[in-house]
Amino acid sequence: MRRFPFGMKALTASIAVFAFVFGYVPQWRAAHADSLGRTVEGFTLRDFRGQEHSLKDLADAKVVVVAFLGVECPLAKLYAGRLEQLQKEFGDQSVKFLGIDSNRQDSVTELADYAQALEVTFPLLKDLGNKVADQFGAERTPQVFVLDQSRTIRYAGAIDNQYGIGIQKKQPTERYLADAVTELLADKPVAHPATVAVGCQIGRMPTTEPTGEVTYSKHIAPIFQASCAECHRPGEIAPFPLLSYDDALGWEETILEVIADNRMPPWLANPKHGEFKNDARLSDEEKELIRTWVKNGSPEGDKADLPEPRQFAEGWRHREPDQVIRMNDKPFDVPAEGVVDYQYYVVDPGWTEDKHIVSAEARPDNRAVVHHIIAYVMPPGVDPREDHDRRQMLVGYAPGSPPTVFGEGRAMLIKAGSKLLFELHYTPNGVAQQDLSYIGVTFAEPDQVKSHVEGVAIVNPRFEIPPGADAHEVVAKVKAPKDLFILRMMPHMHLRGKAFRYEAVYADGQREVLLDVPRYDFNWQLSYELAKPKFLPKGTELICTAVFDNSSHNPSNPDPDSTVHWGEQSWDEMMIGFCDVVAAEDERQEVKATVIE
Repeated sequence: MRRFPFGMKALTASIAVFAFVFGYVPQWRAAHADSLGRTVEGFTLRDFRGQEHSLKDLADAKVVVVAFLGVECPLAKLYAGRLEQLQKEFGDQSVKFLGIDSNRQDSVTELADYAQALEVTFPLLKDLGNKVADQFGAERTPQVFVLDQSRTIRYAGAIDNQYGIGIQKKQPTERYLADAVTELLADKPVAHPATVAVGCQIGRMPTTEPTGEVTYSKHIAPIFQASCAECHRPGEIAPFPLLSYDDALGWEETILEVIADNRMPPWLANPKHGEFKNDARLSDEEKELIRTWVKNGSPEGDKADLPEPRQFAEGWRHREPDQVIRMNDKPFDVPAEGVVDYQYYVVDPGWTEDKHIVSAEARPDNRAVVHHIIAYVMPPGVDPREDHDRRQMLVGYAPGSPPTVFGEGRAMLIKAGSKLLFELHYTPNGVAQQDLSYIGVTFAEPDQVKSHVEGVAIVNPRFEIPPGADAHEVVAKVKAPKDLFILRMMPHMHLRGKAFRYEAVYADGQREVLLDVPRYDFNWQLSYELAKPKFLPKGTELICTAVFDNSSHNPSNPDPDSTVHWGEQSWDEMMIGFCDVVAAEDERQEVKATVIE
């Protein structure tokens, strides 16, 4: 098969990854209502070792839990450990667990790797042709069904509510599966027999004969290469590759789902305001080609029509850096489960003289568990925890983010004696592991620099978000001290972040939206690089408006009953509008082309 080894470095089951692929607007469907009360016919399937397992072999079990899983689905990886825990919890109470993989794209070898990596001890069975999935009415992974002693389905849905699409709670507050099993063991009816199954769509066998003029080779491969493969390739953070026709098979319905709601490729900016170099959106024409291709049975077409394979940089994506700076002198231990506090490290890079940085790249050591990295420059005398407005963002990492390259003779001037503050956010993925992330920086000599890029943080740390508030606004403002060009913007909030907007108010009172993010998503720490630098005359007021949702309607909200203030952790909040600017005096030739009439 076409997939890469399922080793620890490829175990990309973090919640960040799940949000990365499946986005911030849940497309959840409850388990089939007609599954409940259905008596399951006997079935016989082989495990990854070739041994047969039949439902009738479990005749002595009072309760049977059947879990539909997939080897590349992030939540199916994360919940494997939870199923193991439940098996131990109920192991001496006449309860048996079975795992079933019905994905056409998952090989038996990959299923074996999944079992080994995640230490699964209950039987994992391969459902060729998704016949058993059809029998149960299973749609997603992970999705569980609980059978009573007559093998009638009494519960169908999720395992618990700790993890979801872009959601990660410290602990589950609802144990749906455990409660259902407990009630059946006590000969009681299941109080909540159906819940929403959140996860990847099962990759079923096709029901349409491949036909039509729109083919993978000629039309779809160029789209996937240009817009997906940067992250959907071996060794990167996306949970499955999209480099070949075989890679795409089985994921068609999931792909349709995420592009229909503009969740993939990831891009949160309102298209009504601004043009950006790194705009990742698919065009309407590209979406229609994908829809037509899937509707027609996903034909491969003539391999001669395939584009030349895209070449990806090995190692550093821009160039070999002049200096590599690690976050610490020893790795951080990421636990298998739970919520990890933000980790902060102050590092002295040894800059005894001024430095002119022309490019920087943040690289996670372990992509499987790194949600994001931000490296700030802390000038001499700056308290990294108190002087929020004097932090200067140097470089950040989120899945799919490019290196920071200032270009055109631009550099960021870093004063001698400056230190770096690393902020790291980790998302456990079911297996305890380690990370030692780092950044690389490239320098220029002073005579090679035409203009200096300044990192500006538009900050308001003095806010109070009331309990239950669903649209609480916090505003921060700065005035341009001289004629500037703005190059890049990056809003930063935490789990209650709802929307973010950058506006320029000019001396004549004219107001312009520079960037509007109407549906902010904490899982995407995206920066927005303007297609053309925007001129801001001296005295222009830059206004950042952040909107927070501290209500119970926000599924990511850690505690809707709390009053929220500024804090370093994800359950606190931040309000920062980062931007990179450059003085216009060195780039005066661009002013006429970009100034507002």
